[in-house]
Amino acid sequence: MFKVTFSHSIQGGAPSGANLASMLIDDVDTGERAVTRAIRGVAVDLRSVWRAQVRSGGLGDKLANTIRSASYPAGQNSLSGAAVIWSKAPKLVGAFEAGVLITSQDGFWLAIPTEAAGRPAGRWGRRITPGDWEQRNGRRLRFVYRRGRASLLVADDARINNKGIAKGKGGRRRRDGILTGAQTVVIFFLVPQARLRKRLDLMANAGRIAATLPDRILANWD
Repeated sequence: MFKVTFSHSIQGGAPSGANLASMLIDDVDTGERAVTRAIRGVAVDLRSVWRAQVRSGGLGDKLANTIRSASYPAGQNSLSGAAVIWSKAPKLVGAFEAGVLITSQDGFWLAIPTEAAGRPAGRWGRRITPGDWEQRNGRRLRFVYRRGRASLLVADDARINNKGIAKGKGGRRRRDGILTGAQTVVIFFLVPQARLRKRLDLMANAGRIAATLPDRILANWD
């Protein structure tokens, strides 16, 4: 979350700051409009920049659209206006901002789904789990340990459909018990931990755009 504020009690400092404070005192109504418009403009611009950065980071429109903004006081002009820009998915955005180390909550494995695992219907924001997959397909996954490499959860007697998703293989078995055309498909990779790569640098843009506030106030002066 990033907050933009403006205080009309500017004293001294750079000449532009002193001149701006004097102008605000001389014409409060005009100053209130200018400050409010400038702060709203900063909020809208920063929201757009954050959304664009999320998209360019390969994180998709849904996560980008969780970036929101609001200006205060709502519906009126003020010399002490403020704006807040935030995400409705702060933990996820924060993780890509910081680049965090992810470990399993129960101390065992992290299950990373392959394309063959598919996606859970109606559960945006959460990857499919081994339990989800087994419940959906009505079959058990088999654990394959690989020393020095990621271990696996695989589906035996499976096939890959035209969407690249693993499904149970139908048909008859041969006399030796083998299901004709069946495959063993990797559904999950199992790792002890994973490093989430840093993809965002939102605060750098926030500081840059917020620094334009005094110039925006002057530009909005009637």
